Amino acid sequence: MEKLILKNRKAYHDFQILENIEAGLVLHGTEVKAIREGKINIKEAYCNFQDGELYLLQAHISPYSHAGYENHDPIRPKKLLLHKKELKKLKRKRDEQHLTLIPVAMYWVGNHIKVEVGLAKGKKLYDKRQDIAKKDIQRNMDRQMKH
Repeated sequence: MEKLILKNRKAYHDFQILENIEAGLVLHGTEVKAIREGKINIKEAYCNFQDGELYLLQAHISPYSHAGYENHDPIRPKKLLLHKKELKKLKRKRDEQHLTLIPVAMYWVGNHIKVEVGLAKGKKLYDKRQDIAKKDIQRNMDRQMKH
């Protein structure tokens, strides 16, 4: 059973998501507790490869409110857990097609926090305008059907 923690709506606005991959996340204890409090922001976050491993960068987890002297760095790089084959496949696709890896959603699976990483292509301004126009048309049609 999955329980959604947060969804990165800005990612869907700024990028065209081509493929999603579920990855585990390496966290400290105070980070997990802060996430339980809802103190996380992944709007500006992205994923990148360092030494053959995939890391979540610029994800801001605010300090835990009841922490003692030992608290975590809010924007430290967090390692994503994937199989070697998945890492190689992602790196190949990202490099060949000039794509970006961004976190799309974060959720609980049992007692584990999972991150949905999207292989994304940046949208141009006219693409964003087309999406907004389509949403407006759909909203108007739904309104007309309701009445």
